[in-house]
Amino acid sequence: MSMRVVGYTDRLSVQAGESIRFMVSCEAPSYEADVVRLIHGDEDQAGPGFKAEPVQTPIEGRYPGRRQRIDSGSYVIVPDQPALRLTGSFTLQAWVYPTLPRKGVQGLLTKWCAVTGAGYGLFIDEDGALAVWIGDGEGGVERHSTGASLRESQWYFVAGAYDAEARRVSLYQEPSGIWPDDESRGSIEAGAQIAAPAVNDAPLLMAAYWNDSRTGKARVSGHYNGKIDGPCVFDRALTADEVRSLRRDRKPAILEEAVARWDFARDFTSATVTDASPNGLHGTAINMPGRAVTGHNFSGNEINFNHAPNEYAALYFHDDDLEDARWEVDFALEVPDTMRSGVYASRLRVDEGEGGEDYVPFFVRPRRGTSSAPILFLAPTASYLAYANAHFFENPQARERVSMVMGRKIPYPVQVQDRYIVENRLLSLYDRHADGSGVFYSSALRPIASLRPKYDWPRTVFVDGVDAHPHQFTADLFLVDWMQEKGYQFDVATDGDLHLEGEELLARYPVVVTGSHPEYWSAQMLDALESYLSNGGRLMYLGGNGFYWVTSFDPMRPHVIEVRRWHATGAYEADPGEYYHSTTGELGGLWRFRNRAPQRVTGVGFTAQGPSESQPYRRGRDSFDPRAAFIFEGIEDDEPIGDAGLIMGGAAGHELDRADTTLGTPPHALVVATARGFSDGYQHCVEEVLASDSRQGGTVNPLVRADMVYFETREGGAVFSVGSIAWCGSLSHNGYDNAVSRITGNVLKRFSSEEPIPNPASDG
Repeated sequence: MSMRVVGYTDRLSVQAGESIRFMVSCEAPSYEADVVRLIHGDEDQAGPGFKAEPVQTPIEGRYPGRRQRIDSGSYVIVPDQPALRLTGSFTLQAWVYPTLPRKGVQGLLTKWCAVTGAGYGLFIDEDGALAVWIGDGEGGVERHSTGASLRESQWYFVAGAYDAEARRVSLYQEPSGIWPDDESRGSIEAGAQIAAPAVNDAPLLMAAYWNDSRTGKARVSGHYNGKIDGPCVFDRALTADEVRSLRRDRKPAILEEAVARWDFARDFTSATVTDASPNGLHGTAINMPGRAVTGHNFSGNEINFNHAPNEYAALYFHDDDLEDARWEVDFALEVPDTMRSGVYASRLRVDEGEGGEDYVPFFVRPRRGTSSAPILFLAPTASYLAYANAHFFENPQARERVSMVMGRKIPYPVQVQDRYIVENRLLSLYDRHADGSGVFYSSALRPIASLRPKYDWPRTVFVDGVDAHPHQFTADLFLVDWMQEKGYQFDVATDGDLHLEGEELLARYPVVVTGSHPEYWSAQMLDALESYLSNGGRLMYLGGNGFYWVTSFDPMRPHVIEVRRWHATGAYEADPGEYYHSTTGELGGLWRFRNRAPQRVTGVGFTAQGPSESQPYRRGRDSFDPRAAFIFEGIEDDEPIGDAGLIMGGAAGHELDRADTTLGTPPHALVVATARGFSDGYQHCVEEVLASDSRQGGTVNPLVRADMVYFETREGGAVFSVGSIAWCGSLSHNGYDNAVSRITGNVLKRFSSEEPIPNPASDG
């Protein structure tokens, strides 16, 4: 059974006086809703258990249930206009790059309505061949096909012409390659019985068509998988010579006659699809098809789309793209002044059965320009979005890989949230589309079933449940719980807040504390943090593999982030020429390849990852430096630091960071402790391995380690980094009385005080 009640919000961060809206889908006749303050999200009995405090708000009550569907699939919609109501001859032309040509009927360029059977369109038919459809609106529909199946991942010039006077259809399907006797080449000329396509009031769609639903109402269907470049509509049947002139791609004069010719080389950063013809039949891209992707004429001479936009004049469509679920609002909460900054959730309940409960998280921050505590917990919401609905273990090969390392089976999906993710084809930036291409964009405007308390990351959910471990949001609640248990006063803000407000947000706090895995950072966020540290701010980086991927927040759709992966430890590799972000135009990949390695900010950076046991830290020589004395108050010289915990059994694990002066670790930084002894399940990071060998595992490679680092910055500031995702999972061990808890408390007490921290570098 999957989730029977599930919801999402219209924003992740909210402040007093603002309203946050909740969208809910419920399979029961009704459900209850209230608000809770989340404290500890893990149900593991080895820890404190789940903790949440009810908060009385006006939304508390019972609401009628209704099922709200998720309509995935990207396409372009051009509103119905007289110029597109062709009732005679026409020609439809484009370049296409199909990636799943045999996945059912797919629309390419259609003004078609299956409800009335009226209109015209260019399609890929059920056999994977180019087809043209013409409907008279009275039950007569003609479908003509080349009969030659298109090959996957191959550019084709395609065109379909209808001559109403001669009642003749012509189809052209020409591969872009130079190989003779290509079986995927096809062309036909055939007679037609229908005198003309009937007028309909449906919009023109690219990469889909209007279809009939069970209710008899039209909805978007027949989503196309692949790229489209340079689509055109003409209001007459072009001759074979004219079609050949388009095929030669020389911008022939015939283009000036087009009713519409959409230029995807414009408006890369927006949803606008511009018509270059005088008619101005502009469209809107729905569900964010990929932009800034290589087109049919990509030469490879320029890999930055900003410098050669005409070689990137394509859109990449997928039937599982989703930018906005567009659910109707069920209720809204205006945040009162009495709701203190923290991590909250709307709790939705149908009953106590499996899938009958959901928590929809949101973060309450102080009013802009104010603070209510000396500590800021920066919730890594960009990382939450990157991992949102990750289900790469649906792939049997991925499961088998980790099963070999762990020596046990990894079933999937097990949790109700994972079943919901799979059923609704929700994707993260760690997944691949149905055609195998990597996912560029992730949106907050959809159910994020993995962004939940009580949820364990699928990578670590095993048959017997003993080895299930939290990750991301649930792991970050370990820190929230510890700070509350120890009596620390803290505010909460998000990555999105920092991206928009910059250093202004951080400057009000003596210390900023990260979550367990702040992996995805924008340039604006890094600029703000570096400036904050230069001006005396203090950072506690309590995680691993942080500050790693170049991340863009879409300026026009701030609920969307974009990541382009290449030459790094990751789930896929972007295609050549597609390393630059469409939303901002910047180069994607790792920050280290843009001269901003994490070591330059935190002293440590990603070095290894693995799905097997965590290890404790051991104090190093630098820990006895007088500068580090405050860190180790109450810690014995040989005491293991984090030999137990809720994430793989220790404080150093999952993903690890190391100090490296060649990558920017400050020369005066102290490596006060290190964790070693990892199994070969831990492997050195890909970006530093230049040739395959058998020396990258934890038992043989000295770079597979976690370093704990401390150093001072300017103006009395400082940085403390632990270099491990698993650190916070050890905070509550032994009733919060352990070395990890004491060290974290020692540093937080010192960093949150107003007393300056002397800088030995400044002292010479």
